[in-house]
Amino acid sequence: MNNISTDVDKNIKTDVIEDIRTIGKFLSIIPPPNTVVDTRKDLPEAPISTINRVIAFVEKEVTVKLYHEKNNNGGDGGDLSSLLLALEQVSKLTTALGEFPSNSSYGRAIIHTVSVLQRTMAVLEEEFRLLLEEVGDDKDSSSEILEGDVLERLKKIANIMIAAGYDTDCCQVFSIVRRGKIEATLMEIGFGKIQPEELQNMAWDVLESEIASWIMAFKHMVSVSFPTERDLCEKVFSDHYSTVSDGLFSNLVRGVVIKLLNFTEHVTMTKRSEEKLFKFLDMYETMRDLTPTLNKLFSGHGKQHDQKEKEEEEEEEDGSLPSTELKCEMSAAKIHIGKPIIGMFTDLENSIKCDNGRIPVPGGAVHPLTRYVMNYLKYALEYKNTLEQVFKERHESESSDVGDYRQSTPVSFSEQVMAIMNLLDTSLDRNSNLYKDPSLSYIFLMNNGRYIVQKIKSWSEIKELLGENWCRKKSSELRQYHKNYQRETWGKVLNCFKEEGLRLKGTSSSTGAVSKSALRERFKLFNSIFEDIYKTQSTWILSDEQLQSELRVSVQAVVVPAYRSFLGRFRQYIESGKHPERYIKFAPEDLENCIDGLFDGTSSSIVRGRK
Repeated sequence: MNNISTDVDKNIKTDVIEDIRTIGKFLSIIPPPNTVVDTRKDLPEAPISTINRVIAFVEKEVTVKLYHEKNNNGGDGGDLSSLLLALEQVSKLTTALGEFPSNSSYGRAIIHTVSVLQRTMAVLEEEFRLLLEEVGDDKDSSSEILEGDVLERLKKIANIMIAAGYDTDCCQVFSIVRRGKIEATLMEIGFGKIQPEELQNMAWDVLESEIASWIMAFKHMVSVSFPTERDLCEKVFSDHYSTVSDGLFSNLVRGVVIKLLNFTEHVTMTKRSEEKLFKFLDMYETMRDLTPTLNKLFSGHGKQHDQKEKEEEEEEEDGSLPSTELKCEMSAAKIHIGKPIIGMFTDLENSIKCDNGRIPVPGGAVHPLTRYVMNYLKYALEYKNTLEQVFKERHESESSDVGDYRQSTPVSFSEQVMAIMNLLDTSLDRNSNLYKDPSLSYIFLMNNGRYIVQKIKSWSEIKELLGENWCRKKSSELRQYHKNYQRETWGKVLNCFKEEGLRLKGTSSSTGAVSKSALRERFKLFNSIFEDIYKTQSTWILSDEQLQSELRVSVQAVVVPAYRSFLGRFRQYIESGKHPERYIKFAPEDLENCIDGLFDGTSSSIVRGRK
């Protein structure tokens, strides 16, 4: 039996400390447990009167001083140190006397001490609970409390209850109180007010709010509450690290983490939609980023951890530590939430494939699908590294499946983006065929192609992902659409400026006499074609101002000089006849002004100047 410490607080009453020392001496000479003894001859004489005084002191302190101290904020609370020291000796005495027959000379002392100890433990348990409730879950505020008297009392009470064999009661109270504190904190954050089953039929805006609360709760638990509970466990049970503290903390935290992970499982079971992608990614990142901190909390820290590190490493290899199980739970939760994330990109692919509209976009403007897909990818690329990780984990988790998975699902997020861009190109080509006017189909392709290229240029992430070759190919396609448009639209205009068919039959094609009737018909044809182009294409749209300007300038560069040359060669033949204004309706400057009015999306009348 261990002797009591001689380093006693000077404030402890002399008579009490003397009685405690007397009991200590008695305990030191009692034969060890399981020793065969003659109950009359071999047992030392028990200091019954001393034992009674100590027990009476304990009873008085327990029934009066602890409650008085609690109810009066300290009051004359007495000396808790002397009480706890006395309780320690009573606990040891109860254990020691319990080894001897009840019919021995110690019989009455055994019954008395056991009865007092039971009543005392009940009161200590209540005091333990009340003290634990004083400790919040905020790391900064609780650290101040833990430096003071509250921590010291908690530790002494825990030591006595464990020494007296009430370790289960002590740990149960600790777990209930601290779990209640954590639950209260979760409720304050806004998490846990609804049952997970209710998530299934919840509107997205409400579910989105619940996810935001979950993220806040997860971060607070791992960054604030769990470290506080770890610190509290280690300090209150510092003398029982391997047997109590570590397991108590693990069980306390594991229950909370499982509750948080259970939420993610029910969220992923809700109906999948593309709008949920970013909140799901936020949840994934929260788990991923806080997993190292959580693992560190479970591995412990400080001197206690250093002493048990080797044993814990051996246990972890066997998969017997709670932390190992929790790591598996976290990893499974991340993979589980990764499934709908990847599924949302599959849904996006399907929505592009199923875009079978029969009505073309008015004016050849940018298709709504193009805007949606590019903006969706823009926001998705803000999570590029995370998405690459999600795709990688998903691929690795299913690598043992049949080859169909690898063939049908992109292995990486980069491949997924490329697949979406290719599908968008195919969809735009299909939509361009809805236009009856080939020129407008090229305007449509230019609009959408330019929108895509400009978006890619402004987002370094997607430009890097698609690569320079893809960007060059897209720019080359745009130039080809431009050429095709000019050929389709203005080729007919340029044909009007050819001399072929304007000379009288039988004369030279370049020097022969001009047929005025043929020339008048040629001007009329030009006027009709140009007016029709202006009337039609002024309602068309080029959304990008630079593209609009480039196309106007390129058309003017081709059409206006050709018209000016044609007009210069043949104007005299028309003006020498009747009503020349019927045939020469435009000056070269008029053409420039009209071309500047194209692709505005509004119909306007042709304004002519002097010819």
